[in-house]
Amino acid sequence: MKTSKWFIKHSETSVKCTLCPHECIIREGKSGSCRVRSNKGGLLRPDNYGLISALRTDPIEKKPLYHFYPGSGIFSVGSAGCNLRCVFCQNCEISQVISLDDILGLQHYEPQQIVDNARTVAGNLGIAFTYNEPTVWYDFMFDTARQAKSIGLKTVMVTNGYINRAPLSELLEVTDAFSVDLKGFTEEFYHKASSARLEPVKESIKQIAAAKRHFEIVNLVIPDMNDNRQTFNEMVKWISGELGKETVLHLSKYFPMYKLNTPATSTALLEELHEMASQHLDYVYLGNAESHHNNTYCPQCKSLVIVRHGYNTVLTGIDASGNCSKCRTKILKYI
Repeated sequence: MKTSKWFIKHSETSVKCTLCPHECIIREGKSGSCRVRSNKGGLLRPDNYGLISALRTDPIEKKPLYHFYPGSGIFSVGSAGCNLRCVFCQNCEISQVISLDDILGLQHYEPQQIVDNARTVAGNLGIAFTYNEPTVWYDFMFDTARQAKSIGLKTVMVTNGYINRAPLSELLEVTDAFSVDLKGFTEEFYHKASSARLEPVKESIKQIAAAKRHFEIVNLVIPDMNDNRQTFNEMVKWISGELGKETVLHLSKYFPMYKLNTPATSTALLEELHEMASQHLDYVYLGNAESHHNNTYCPQCKSLVIVRHGYNTVLTGIDASGNCSKCRTKILKYI
């Protein structure tokens, strides 16, 4: 059984997990708040190592990543568990587990098997770790990503960003792009809605940006929970000021799920917030808003450079270097 490196001894019968900011103290035979990392014999064991809930090839735009090799397909892998307890969880069937035994159809794979599967998909960009929170199966993700990188595959992490600095630093060595879910912009929201804290997520995003990895931010808009206009404006100003106005922001539509029955986000609300965010950021997109296009326009000359119809993407005004064909403004840094 795999042993995680991200723990320290706490007492004769307990260990302290150092993977995420919860830093759970775990007694012998028990698991942390993620419910998939446990103390067995005084060692921290990732119980979900190699247990796969989903394998499929998705458009890169589905992660969502709109400025990372747009139009590509990427082999996507999911496991089980999460280190947050979001009352609005949109994939609760595999994330909010009580026990791995509760999930039907989990199959065991070794990292090399995942890489071998990914390399056989025609035109595949690489591997995305997604569907549930990859942080809680860090060990398998790291082992797989390292092998994938060795043969030239790109690697993507779709994450809530709730991870400590040291493990993230090692992960940055084998990860090309991140889609980070910034769930709100107050400590109160994170505490009440996700049983977590905001500040570690902000620090993770800044660490990813400082490492010059590609990243895009996702904000799931939940009516009457994280849609306060003043707070939202503070969030987009922080993104622009701290990370750069070229940072990509996705505003996604919430649907009633898990423990929350609030009605789904209206397209009108998303469009209002889109207009607000666009005052500070060059690239703002809407998720699950049927009437809204997600084309990309050059922020300098306003030319249409990428056309999107759903997940169908056509680069209409991008040169081979990722620049606007008309004015040469850099649009894609990682084309």
